[in-house]
Amino acid sequence: MPSLNEIRTTFLNYFDRNGHRIVDSSPLVPRNDPTLMFANSGMVQFKNCFTGVEQRDYVRATTAQKCVRAGGKHNDLDNVGYTARHHTFFEMLGNFSFGDYFKSDAIPYAWELLTRDFDIPKDKLLVTVYHTDDEAANLWKKVAGLSDDRIIRIDNDDNFWRMGPTGPCGPCTEIFFDHGDKIWGGPPGSPDQDGDRFIEIWNLVFMQNEQHADGSMTPLPKQSIDTGMGLERIGALLQGKHDNYDTDLMRSLIEASAHATSSDPDGPGKTHHRVIADHLRSTSFLIADGVMPSNEGRGYVLRRIMRRAMRHAHQLGAQDPVMHRLVPALVRQMGGAYPELTRAQAMIEETLRLEETRFRQTLDRGLKLLDDELSKIPEGANLPGAAAFKLYDTYGFPLDLTQDALREQGRAVDTAGFEAAMAEQKTKARASWSGSGETKDAAIWYDLAEAHGATEFLGYDTQIAEGQVLALVQSGAAVPKTATGQSVQIILNQTPFYAESGGQIGDQGILTTATGAAKITDTKKSQGLFIHIAEVTQGEISAGQGATLTVDPAHRAAIQANHSATHLLHEALRRALGDHVAQRGSLNAADRLRFDFSHGQGLSAPELAQVEAEVNAYIRQNSLVSTRIMTPDDARALGAQALFGEKYGDEVRVVSMGLLDGSGKGADGRTYSLELCGGTHVGQLGEIGLFILLGDSASSAGVRRIEALTGAGALAYLKEQLGHLNDVASLMKSVPADLPGRVKTLQEERRKLENEVAQLRRELAMGGSAAGPEVKEIGGIKLIAQVLTGVSGKDLPALIDEMKARIGSGAVVLIADTGAKPAVAAGVTDDLTATLSAVDLVKVAAAALGGKGGGGRPDMAQAGGADIAGADAAIAAVEAILEGK
Repeated sequence: MPSLNEIRTTFLNYFDRNGHRIVDSSPLVPRNDPTLMFANSGMVQFKNCFTGVEQRDYVRATTAQKCVRAGGKHNDLDNVGYTARHHTFFEMLGNFSFGDYFKSDAIPYAWELLTRDFDIPKDKLLVTVYHTDDEAANLWKKVAGLSDDRIIRIDNDDNFWRMGPTGPCGPCTEIFFDHGDKIWGGPPGSPDQDGDRFIEIWNLVFMQNEQHADGSMTPLPKQSIDTGMGLERIGALLQGKHDNYDTDLMRSLIEASAHATSSDPDGPGKTHHRVIADHLRSTSFLIADGVMPSNEGRGYVLRRIMRRAMRHAHQLGAQDPVMHRLVPALVRQMGGAYPELTRAQAMIEETLRLEETRFRQTLDRGLKLLDDELSKIPEGANLPGAAAFKLYDTYGFPLDLTQDALREQGRAVDTAGFEAAMAEQKTKARASWSGSGETKDAAIWYDLAEAHGATEFLGYDTQIAEGQVLALVQSGAAVPKTATGQSVQIILNQTPFYAESGGQIGDQGILTTATGAAKITDTKKSQGLFIHIAEVTQGEISAGQGATLTVDPAHRAAIQANHSATHLLHEALRRALGDHVAQRGSLNAADRLRFDFSHGQGLSAPELAQVEAEVNAYIRQNSLVSTRIMTPDDARALGAQALFGEKYGDEVRVVSMGLLDGSGKGADGRTYSLELCGGTHVGQLGEIGLFILLGDSASSAGVRRIEALTGAGALAYLKEQLGHLNDVASLMKSVPADLPGRVKTLQEERRKLENEVAQLRRELAMGGSAAGPEVKEIGGIKLIAQVLTGVSGKDLPALIDEMKARIGSGAVVLIADTGAKPAVAAGVTDDLTATLSAVDLVKVAAAALGGKGGGGRPDMAQAGGADIAGADAAIAAVEAILEGK
């Protein structure tokens, strides 16, 4: 009996032998179809190949595509666990031709694989074809030898496939297996076709036409093939089972659930185990592909699936979180085929554990409140909508869980009443918001958020994606379209563009539609909407169009490098300065980073050098940057640093960088930097390239600011500095390596020349002769009083000391005529300072020169003046003091 893993391998290898490229499954979140919540078939990743928009280096492909149907029009969630073949997650095996082979090859491939490689009895197979597709019917007769009664013609859309209202389409043929008359049911097209006797196992789509808006069809220039065979269905068949949940893979997960809950896998809780096994797959694969539980969009669908499984575990009597303990069993089964499951195992387990821990509180409280509400109404009656809304709005118990719990009692919820209560609450919320002081223009964002919900951000995993234009806004009002040259704000259902927040600036890039293109110059956020600020550069763009969004990769890479470097910088500062360091603001732009942090004094040169060296050391380490989802409390308990300006909800992204080098200090004992952060980051630290710290300055009281460069910006800065260095070396007729010695020599030469100049000035001031300046005797005290030119105020003290030495005992007053404001200095020999102070002399001299004050010591004092014309008066004032002695 082949395992599901072996069946998958057999299928892929068969088509590989027949010239097909084995292509990896695409992520569950479609990047090329904004109308889909999740990939729900194998052809999703090849959509643009079929339409001719994309050309690849192969024209034949085969895949095992992971699929989820749990939201939107493809929603099997409510049936999962209660039927034999419904799943939220399934694998679709397929082979594809993009204008290469067509029906005459596709039908023989299918027949050979089924009857030879899978050894399915030919007499158990029958097919359907579109009622006008004689070519397919004749091929089945020729290739398989099927009689007319085993080739059933269907005249409705069950056997005609369309990509959408317009675009590629064509007839299809479905292959069925007959389980025999022991099982009730009739062949397809019969009144009993809904029975389980005849089970569809493979659908071959022949894309041969193009449907136009007017309903007409024309042949496609390149006819193509798209097939889909559910692995779970074919697996059940080949393993002799009539229930997908009895296959080896699903059975192993069911038994893991039974073991974890200490219950019988086939007992009264059988349905619970089936739900848990199915939901374990869908939740784990969604988390591995970057979807995280939230209250919006894909994240809400994930949370709904997770909580549904968790409620079934609760009904099995589980007292502690269970789902995360089942992940290893899933990885053992499917990790070989899907390595992303293995890579993300730790994150999957942590996300499930966190969600289930939190949800158990909500579940216990909600079920009790639900019982209270049911006790108020007649037995068997539906739950009023107002009561369901109270459970949801006041106590956080989701509507879908209320419905799921009531289903087992044969009861339902008055959904119309629920929606009415929801609408009333929104009206009250809008009225409250309108008076909150927001700007008038911002009202449009509330209206759009209420109409469309929050924008889903895809940019953690991709920089190219497709989205649907929900609204175009100009001057605060929605417009139906916009044309070349016009500025516009664009809202989409999903986007890879990061909206400015947490210090990281918004993304830039290009948006294109079938009729136009726009340059995105910035991305902002309001009311959960990502606002793409744009200028239409070509054609026109209309609301409702599909759009391809491409983030400017160089711009994003530079921002991410600066943002990741900011995290490393934060930790390096804490290590260098102490644990009191905390972020007080940041800017992560494309050309630079700025980081404000709490610290009371400037950093010394050695401290700056230490921080810069440590950041660069971890950049060179080039370790992976990883992200986990946690509650804020758990993240802080682990030691994660909260970044200033971030607003945290029930879950936070915890970004880990760097592996500790054995120093023993770190957030969780292993990781260098652990931060709560919702921004985007490099995949590996080496992508930062280089970190250059420009300097440290005061930002505000007790807050310092560091500015720095990374990557190309840092390299450009170093090149600029090297250019300056080479210019100086050229002027010095030297080489950069010799500049320190050359500058030292010049400094010594300068000091020597300055000394010589000072000596010449003194000699000039002394009259240039041995006799020196004129000495007067006033009041019995010798006095040298003189106006000097060619000297500055700073030269006066040295000249005074020299003249005091000459006269031995007395006073000296010198006035420097600088050509601008004069300077004056006075000196008194030590033997006279008890009765005569230089401060008194300089004050009267300064007053005569139009200055104020003056100060110093009794033996030496200085002051400034305003007008040299008062020089004679200044000397006379000094002489008057001496005469009075």
